[in-house]
Amino acid sequence: MTTMGDVARLAGVSASTVSHVLNGTRNVNAATRLRVEAAIEEVGYRRNGVARSLAAGRTHTVGLSISALTNPYFGSLVHAVERALSDAGYVLIVGDSHDDVSSEQRVTGSLLDRQVDGMIVAPAAGSERTTLPEITRSQTPMVLIDRGEDVGFDRIVPENFGSAKGLTDHLLDLGHRRIAVVRGLAGISSTIERFDGHCAALAGRGIAVDPTLVVDGESSTDVAEREVRALMSRADRPTALVSLNNAMTIGTLKAIRGLGLSIPQDVAFVCYDDFEWSDLFEPRLTAAAQDVETIGVTAVELLLARIRGSEEPPRHIRVPTTFHHRNSCGCTSAPVRR
Repeated sequence: MTTMGDVARLAGVSASTVSHVLNGTRNVNAATRLRVEAAIEEVGYRRNGVARSLAAGRTHTVGLSISALTNPYFGSLVHAVERALSDAGYVLIVGDSHDDVSSEQRVTGSLLDRQVDGMIVAPAAGSERTTLPEITRSQTPMVLIDRGEDVGFDRIVPENFGSAKGLTDHLLDLGHRRIAVVRGLAGISSTIERFDGHCAALAGRGIAVDPTLVVDGESSTDVAEREVRALMSRADRPTALVSLNNAMTIGTLKAIRGLGLSIPQDVAFVCYDDFEWSDLFEPRLTAAAQDVETIGVTAVELLLARIRGSEEPPRHIRVPTTFHHRNSCGCTSAPVRR
């Protein structure tokens, strides 16, 4: 590994002169600066970023603990966060918690060991008793993203209850009464809020929730496919389906098509979460689309304010969704409704 001394010897100057050129701590005449820069290029010298960061008390890195990176929604969210941090001069380090508190603790512990300047966490179920207190004790600034209880941190989450209620209301408006719902991972606030919204829509029409029409998809493509296949194989299958995240939407579509059924002819379908390619499906998917860019950018803004020392009370921000009215719900004419 090349050192500052190697650069100094090649350029014929002192190590302190090389340091002044690198760090701009003292004026160096143009000819000397050119010799030092040429020597740096020739030997391939790179500054010790870790040592420099420790001396400055900052690493300019941010840790992100998030689940299911294979989920298209989370992939888009990571991209939005990384771009916003990069624009601010920070590097993002990502760990997949797999929505398991033990894995989450390993991920966040590793990120803290790397002395990240701040953390963005999509908390697993139960993290308010495990992971979050550990991060708090480290005095590392933190923002919760996508989900999380009101536990005294900045939090940026999508609107869940009203959006899910709107999806089920739309199916009810079309005359459906046997509406099944594919529910996400238990214990997650977004799962609870979206399911509550679905139930509220039914209650508003005087319809009791039928437990046999509640499918636990566990926020998994494979689980949703298996459970929806079982549901739709029954003689008393529902006339409409609501999927409450896009990993489960993929599984639901695979199950329906695997059974040789058609949307919306055999079952009407709507979903929470949208895909960039939803308009390429046939039928096109009626969906509640999250504003992933706003969620990611706002999370970064909140975290950077904390890193800079903000002592404002915790902010809890809900980002509205957009209803994309297409034709998987059975509507023959479906313009986008905003």
